[in-house]
Order: sequence, then structure tokens, then C-alpha cells
Amino acid sequence: MRFVRKEMQTLASLQRQTTPLDADAATRAWGNFKDKDYVQDFLLEEQYHLCCYSEVRADLAGLGYHIEHVEPKSRNPARTFDYTNLAACALDSQMLAVIPSEERFGGHFKLSRYHSRAFISCHQADSARYFSYLSDGSIVPRLGLHLRDTRRARYTIAVLNLNSEYLRQQRQAWWDEIADLFEQHQAQNWSLTDLAAIDLLPGRLGKGTLSPFFTLTRQFFGHIAEQVLRDHAPALL
Repeated sequence: MRFVRKEMQTLASLQRQTTPLDADAATRAWGNFKDKDYVQDFLLEEQYHLCCYSEVRADLAGLGYHIEHVEPKSRNPARTFDYTNLAACALDSQMLAVIPSEERFGGHFKLSRYHSRAFISCHQADSARYFSYLSDGSIVPRLGLHLRDTRRARYTIAVLNLNSEYLRQQRQAWWDEIADLFEQHQAQNWSLTDLAAIDLLPGRLGKGTLSPFFTLTRQFFGHIAEQVLRDHAPALL
């Protein structure tokens, strides 16, 4: 899970809204909010168009996005219009109509099943350190974590359904693709640094965007990835 750095304190369109006092008021206020498209576009720009939890490129996959309340507005209505509580997440309302509930992932799977002390947020600076990606497409708690952190990682994976069959298949296909290219570059003595840069640096799939599964790619290339980011995109570290 890539850390999403918040660059501002708030957005004017959010700041103008009245703070809801209870869950029902929060639902009504958010439903009546007219600037969702603007806010979502802003969130996508700061996330390089990656889903805040799964890191899919939902636009390219035809899944669409929605605005996610990391801390659900039903739990904390006061944060309904809190910019620091918002993120762009995969699966728009049209996709919800065709995807069975057990196959959803991200915020539309989490819903109100949220415990602040256990949940690892995309707005947490060290969010990536809790997870490892395997060659079969699975995401698991990283080895070497303290027991409490392992439990937090396991809980977060489960509550977001990050090992849904769709996500697992997509990650496995991505892993296989970069693994094949890695072996080819090694055999031909081509630059592994240049290979890593293709999908670690913004721009290949659109200006100001990243390729999907950034953290998986970063983990796969290890120290090569860290050097590429230090040299060319330190803001992504």
C-alpha cells in the first residue's frame, strides 16, 4: 500500500461545508455535495491515479473510482468533509451494480468494518512496510514485523479484501510480466535500472500517472528501485 502524501490542509469546496453532527446527517450532506468530481480529480492527481488501497489503475481497468472516507463517515461524521480523510478508491457506482459483494475490494468492501487502532491507512507514512507481495499475486504481512503489526496487516488485508481473486490474478500477471523482462534484461546484459524506471517513474501510462502496483514493482526491484527513486523521483520514496 503506497503512502499517499497530503500536500494541503484542505480544499475550498470542502471547507465551505457544514460539519455533520451524526451519521444520518453525514450521509445526507455527502449525498448533496456537488463538487465530488472536482475533489475526486484532485485526489487522483495526488495519488498518480492509483487506487489508494489496491494500487490498481481503475481507469485503465474500466473499474472507475469513488471518493473513499478512510475513517467512515458513519463512525466519525465530523470527518465527512475532512480532506485528510479522503482518498480516491477503485470501483464506482456502476461497477457496484455488477460485482457481487464478496468480490468487491477496497472501501466498498470495508464499509463500516473499521477499527482505527488496527487499520493501516494509505495516509500513514510507513504503510508500505507492513506488506509483502508474492509471485502468486498474494499480499501478506511482511516477515519480521512485531506480532501486533502482523495482526494489523492481516486485519487490513482482510477488511479491504486485498486478496480478492481479481486482485490476486492482476498482481500475478504483473509480477510474471516484470519477472520475464527482468530475466530477459539479465540474459542480454541490458540495464536493469532502465527497466525498473519504466514502471516506477510517472508518465508511461499518462502524464502525472504511475503504472499499477507501484509497491509490488518497488519491492521486486529492491535496491535498484530505491536508487531509481532517489535519483529521479524522491517524492515517491
